[in-house]
Amino acid sequence: MRRVVVIDVVGLTPALLPHAPHLARLAGEGFAAPLSPVFPAVTCPVQATLLTGAPPARHGVVGNGWYFRDLAEVWFWRQSNRLVLGDKVWDEARARDPSFTCAYLFWWHAMHAACDLVVTPRPAYPADGRKIPDVWTEPPELRDELNARLGPFPLFDFWGPRAGSRSSAWIAEAALCVLDAAAPALTLVYLPHLDYCLQRLGPHDERIAQEVRGVDALAGRIIEQARACGAEVVVLSEYGMSAVSGAVHVNRVLREHGYLRARDTLVGELLDCGGSRAFAVADHQAAHVYVRDAQDVEEVARLLARTEGVERVLGAVEKRALGLDHERAGELVAVAAKDRWFTYYYWQDDARAPDFARTVDIHRKPGYDPVELFLDPAIRLPRLKVAGKLLRKALGFRCLLDVIPLDASLVQGSHGRLPDSDEEGPLLLCSKAALACERVRAQDVRALLLRLLFDS
Repeated sequence: MRRVVVIDVVGLTPALLPHAPHLARLAGEGFAAPLSPVFPAVTCPVQATLLTGAPPARHGVVGNGWYFRDLAEVWFWRQSNRLVLGDKVWDEARARDPSFTCAYLFWWHAMHAACDLVVTPRPAYPADGRKIPDVWTEPPELRDELNARLGPFPLFDFWGPRAGSRSSAWIAEAALCVLDAAAPALTLVYLPHLDYCLQRLGPHDERIAQEVRGVDALAGRIIEQARACGAEVVVLSEYGMSAVSGAVHVNRVLREHGYLRARDTLVGELLDCGGSRAFAVADHQAAHVYVRDAQDVEEVARLLARTEGVERVLGAVEKRALGLDHERAGELVAVAAKDRWFTYYYWQDDARAPDFARTVDIHRKPGYDPVELFLDPAIRLPRLKVAGKLLRKALGFRCLLDVIPLDASLVQGSHGRLPDSDEEGPLLLCSKAALACERVRAQDVRALLLRLLFDS
């Protein structure tokens, strides 16, 4: 059995590879190929397919979140690996060789994965309303070891207005520690920050080249250590980013036509999923539309199909063709036009927006919100306001960190649609030239990793 290191450089495309000398060198020594993602091309479904070899219809991860019908609630960014159905690559590898070991570093759905070493962000939420950066690890003592060597995980650089390279640097250092101390047979590493820059700036902004060079330097250090210990290396991405010029407020459309219900509360309007005839769980450029009554499905599909910015609406037949026909999926799935993305916004007046709308709150919002990457430009001296509120929280006072705008036009990049061309889509680089191929499907990556591990 050989050692293999997999580095997920989120957002990397063939068009960006010329700015990444370490990754380009790896491709030259081995091979590079376009990677065909699954739909929706967003983090959790793609990662689940890479590790199971199955489409969302089988592994059940239909988005970064979905509607839990029995709870009448939308849950995003859940962390249990038990949500990913079917055998993962480590299950097959351990069946072939019981001495197999695996490190699972910041890929999603990490908690309680059947891996030997796991590190994933898991902040603490004291009852006074604070959010304290922390990680969940397996074994538990690994948390203390990493904190002692690297300091606390920089959670606020992992997501939110401060999100940037500091989080990727911490993850890269953690990976180097694990590679050195534990020597796993398979190591999976997630370097996320290029994704944030692409959403903020768009894929064509001249500043993106510098961000690519930054993540390339981090990946280069991991590659160097991996190759020094004889490991094969795979670098891949989950999706490419499209430049966007506007958003589609799909839930507002459904509300205007009487399908969506919101409750007026002391904290603003709250989406009433169970009381709605139809509502959308927005996830970048895909939106699962849950329709309560079968007789409404056709009319809702027609309504969305004629909505500006919606490219197509998938029904039962189309979902089956794309491998998305799972019970967790919406009755319909809307796909945005290439230059658009879907907000979760369902209120019709910003004065009635829920209190969490202007905060970084990835679990409470019933959809993905990339506007969390921005500080509200309408706030005078926003960093001073943040510092003041954090000080109040540190002193034990409850307060709302309401510094996120409600301006969807700030977002410049999005993803989720299948790419129109290979240059705009994800790619896979591999150190072993003998396995070169013209294209790799996301469903084939699991088999590729097993070949690297076990074929001589």
